[in-house]
Amino acid sequence: MKKLPLKVQVYGASHSPWVQAVLLTLHEQGIEYELRQLAPFETFLRWGVYMPTASIDGAPWERESTEIIAKLGMNPISSEDLKAVNAAWQGVVHRSDNPFRFFAAFARDADVSTSAWRRLVSSIYRGFVSFYMFTLLNFVKLKLKPPEPENFGDQYLVWENEFNASHSPFLDGDTPGSRDILLFGIIQCHSSISVPPLTSLLNDERLNGLRTWIANMHERFKDFSHLYSGRHFEPRIPPPKPAGLIQQGAYYFGLLTSIVAFPASLPLVFILAGRARRK
Repeated sequence: MKKLPLKVQVYGASHSPWVQAVLLTLHEQGIEYELRQLAPFETFLRWGVYMPTASIDGAPWERESTEIIAKLGMNPISSEDLKAVNAAWQGVVHRSDNPFRFFAAFARDADVSTSAWRRLVSSIYRGFVSFYMFTLLNFVKLKLKPPEPENFGDQYLVWENEFNASHSPFLDGDTPGSRDILLFGIIQCHSSISVPPLTSLLNDERLNGLRTWIANMHERFKDFSHLYSGRHFEPRIPPPKPAGLIQQGAYYFGLLTSIVAFPASLPLVFILAGRARRK
């Protein structure tokens, strides 16, 4: 049996469902890790602000959450199941509907580095990252105009049926597997900055089984420090501890700088988005 790594570094923001999937896996497997919000220099040059990236036991940084969680001990996910997970992400573009709520959520995302200097720099950098995300979400929403489903609850019916057919606490059996982890990451994303799919998850009468599954995941991950769904679903769990005033002030400095420097920061967003497409 392959020995699990003892030390993992992860770059990313907890508002990303794919970062959440990696962090949930590490928590489930009991693996020590360091979460950093400032992109490593080598990954920034290659992939821009793309997240997550991870370095396992000092190995080179890598990307793609499905591959990372498999290396951390989760079962590989089929392409069909991954497609269904991605479908559950519909509605993510609505995160940018309320700019004040969007940026305030990123402001509260605390950096937990032991270095005060790194926390300060990471917070300024996070201001640009939120500007980057907000810009791309609006580009997709206003220019690409993805079709809206008639009912956001429909995208979860496949998982409602999967859970009911499993006759187990989790989609993958008695313990969470890759499907549980990835879908729960999506739900953390929808919960961290509320979007219409969250309303369907809370109220759609067809999704009673899925809400039971969420409750089971809450019990399993009640000590997970990046849980956003706990303020919306039972059993209730307190949200992540917010960043302090200094970090939030540094974040807004980074955000305002990005806005003031719009003629330079906007092209930079699309340059970095192009890098994110590299493998």
